[in-house]
Amino acid sequence: MTVIYPEAECWFLTGSQSLYGPETLGKVAEQSQRLVEQLNAAGLPARVTWKPVLIDSAGIQRMCHEANGDPRCIGVIVWMHTFSPAKAWIAGLLELRKPLLHLHTQANLSLPWSTIDMDFMNLNQAAHGDREFGYMAARLGLRRKIVVGHVSDPSVHGEIETWQRAAAGYHDLRTARFARFGDTMRNVAVTDGDRVEAQIHLGTAIETYGVWDLAQAVSEVSEGDVDKLCAEYADCYELAPELLRGGERHESLRYAARLELGLRAFLHDGGFAGFTTSFEDLGPLRQLPGIAVQRLMYDGFGFGAEGDWKTALLVRAAKTMARGRSRGTSFMEDYTYHLGPGDQLILGAHMLEVCPSLTSQRPRCEIHPLLMGNREDPVRLVFTADPGPAVVAGLCDMGDHLRMVANTIDLVEPPEPLPRLPVARALWRPRPDLRTSARRWIAAGGPHHTVLSAALSTRELQDFADMAEVEFIVVDGDTAGPTT
Repeated sequence: MTVIYPEAECWFLTGSQSLYGPETLGKVAEQSQRLVEQLNAAGLPARVTWKPVLIDSAGIQRMCHEANGDPRCIGVIVWMHTFSPAKAWIAGLLELRKPLLHLHTQANLSLPWSTIDMDFMNLNQAAHGDREFGYMAARLGLRRKIVVGHVSDPSVHGEIETWQRAAAGYHDLRTARFARFGDTMRNVAVTDGDRVEAQIHLGTAIETYGVWDLAQAVSEVSEGDVDKLCAEYADCYELAPELLRGGERHESLRYAARLELGLRAFLHDGGFAGFTTSFEDLGPLRQLPGIAVQRLMYDGFGFGAEGDWKTALLVRAAKTMARGRSRGTSFMEDYTYHLGPGDQLILGAHMLEVCPSLTSQRPRCEIHPLLMGNREDPVRLVFTADPGPAVVAGLCDMGDHLRMVANTIDLVEPPEPLPRLPVARALWRPRPDLRTSARRWIAAGGPHHTVLSAALSTRELQDFADMAEVEFIVVDGDTAGPTT
């Protein structure tokens, strides 16, 4: 089975000690290798790489050093096959900088009741060897995920997959660069924040560029490349008649294509994983990028509107975590409510920038006035997100720490058509209900810009937040509703 993250691997470290002798250690190595083979056969998104059995402090510390320095290693899975005295792990664990998963398992699924003897007991001691390791991890205050069960259990595979996806998103951000074209929207609080603090926790460099730098890249796009991209637009989307070749607004489509090509080249040449824009700072650009942003998000770039770099980071992380899954992930904003009759719903949208990965239908490419920014009418893709379960999450700076707030939701079809709403949108029923979710979200200081993902759950987001030392608050179907 093809792995989703071929550039990544998780190291599998087995703990034991020299007390048991070479014959037992040989069996430990054999059984742990077989366990890793089972994990890799389960179709996990990242390959699990077996490492030699660790029996002393020096070897453990050296292995943790190697994991820290290997750019392919996105996380470490540990298992105490036999009783591994935990003080041997202190030096290594104190220096480990990669996400940690403690797999509490054993080689055998069932006990061999009729043949079990002390040789078997001495070899298969994970039941208390892992508890010894667990004490030390707790004593050191380590953030880690604990998975319990046999490696043949699909639920174990699911928990490890969730952790691997979170580790891939976290690992990607650790070396990512983001470009900010202009600053955050004037006088808006939640989109601002401490970029130094974000880099400390997430490792991400958030760099500011003048919109004139982007304009230069746009001016260098060739007419031939614009022709090719306009043809691609016509193949992929239903173009409004006025945007077709020969139509009265076709030149606007060409400029939108020029914007996409210039922006894509700027990001590619600079090695950027995401970006922000601001309608208050467009310089010589004739349009606010619409379809360009939508298509770049579809290709995996992070994005935040109005200079919102925190949401751009979270979009990128969510895109990475969701890789290989069929449903979509996008920048989003809670816009307006339907408070009745019937279900209370949230209509999410933005000026232009919602990712077409949220729909299985063919989007329509349209042009409409923006009514702000004092620029030409921008081209955008218009569609409604597919129904189904999803999650919305936002990242905010609380002054002394970062906080992520997440709400499980159900995307639904609009009860009536939206013929005059000229933007991509999503309609959802928040869990447990709108009143409870909105009150809890507002009380937590959750932002109005979010990531909406139909490909992820709160499980991946929780693991990601733990790795990044970000506070995590979830509002879901188990959240208590109003008492008055």
